[in-house]
Amino acid sequence: MIKAISNLGNTALDSIEQIGRTFLLLMIIAWKMLLPPYQIFPIIKQIYFIGARSMTVIIISGVTIGMVLGLQFYNTLERFGSVGVLGSAVALSIIRELGPVMTALMVVGRAGSAICAELGIMRISEQVDALECMAIPPDKYLVAPKLVAGIISVPLLTCVFSVVAIGGGYFVGVIMLGVSEGSYMNGMIESVLWADVRLGLVKSVIFGMLITLICCAKGFYLHLSKYGSQGAEGVSRVTTDAVVISSVSVLFFDFLIGALMS
Repeated sequence: MIKAISNLGNTALDSIEQIGRTFLLLMIIAWKMLLPPYQIFPIIKQIYFIGARSMTVIIISGVTIGMVLGLQFYNTLERFGSVGVLGSAVALSIIRELGPVMTALMVVGRAGSAICAELGIMRISEQVDALECMAIPPDKYLVAPKLVAGIISVPLLTCVFSVVAIGGGYFVGVIMLGVSEGSYMNGMIESVLWADVRLGLVKSVIFGMLITLICCAKGFYLHLSKYGSQGAEGVSRVTTDAVVISSVSVLFFDFLIGALMS
């Protein structure tokens, strides 16, 4: 019993320490980004990696989820004779909730894991130490471009996801199931307000910062974690932790932001 309590306490202390390191890394990057030299090309390179190379999975998942929503909402609304609000239901659910959340989860799986593994490998192979020996700040050189790219890319990917998902719902509802095109489009136009779009954009910006920061911090501080002495196995484990923590954080902050802004 005492050993179990001790392990629980050690886990809690380790989690608090990791949160503190992650927040401190964010503050350091925010300060160093204000200081010259300003490097634009690394940010563009990371935007290409996080954003442009994620377009395929975002479009495929967006169309699929939009089609599923269109089908399920149609089956539900048909029972109450309210098929005319199908466009409103699909658009609001995607713009307010599913668009930002699903985009963030897709980016975590495709880019976040790669970012964490890259920084973890650089840490265990002493490439980060080599940068410090050359008086190059590794946090600004390695982490800052990824963080900025995540904040820029995730909202743009969210917009793409929302557009193609609404298109998928239109295809199922109007073309396959015969819902009136006018009722679908007019209902969507009348029900979607700027507050709904703003909520989705705020969520996507915060999610973009959150997932890139967590994945970068887990890989960058690999040597300070319990996996630091495990080599390649440690990189794989810390990458798994980064994906899990990022995904859970997205879901938690989705509720928190929705509760504060609704």
